Amino acid sequence: MNTSLFVFGLAKALFGVLVGGVGIFAAARVLHRMIGSKDAESATAEGNVAVGILKAGSLVALGILLQHAVTSTFNAMDLMYRDAEITMVAVRRVATYALIHVGVSILVSAIVLALGTAIFMRLTRNVDEMAEIRKGNTAPAIMLAAVMVVLALMTAP
Repeated sequence: MNTSLFVFGLAKALFGVLVGGVGIFAAARVLHRMIGSKDAESATAEGNVAVGILKAGSLVALGILLQHAVTSTFNAMDLMYRDAEITMVAVRRVATYALIHVGVSILVSAIVLALGTAIFMRLTRNVDEMAEIRKGNTAPAIMLAAVMVVLALMTAP
């Protein structure tokens, strides 16, 4: 058994869980602050389905965008350290590269989705989507969630 493949496989799994859990949570919080739905936690707890729909759409969109950041990080790890001896220097180098790459990707993803959502809301001047979503109207929530998913599909590498 090739121990380097096993160790990198384990590192990939842990990194994926870390990005999936912590990274997407952090990105969703940043995104919701940027688009003005920062009180989404309390509204979700109160049973506002519209806010839940918007949050679900943003999580799917962020997942689409961050999937590519994680995959490219894994590909770089495979290329850099295939059949190489694993040392602490190599582990630190990979961890540093991965954290910087995914950190920047989280920030850029949140900005892209917030900017695209803001442009869409600006184009629909007759409807205040966020006010409607706060009142529990699911139609604008579904529309904004779809906008975020389409933005993610269009801007993903």
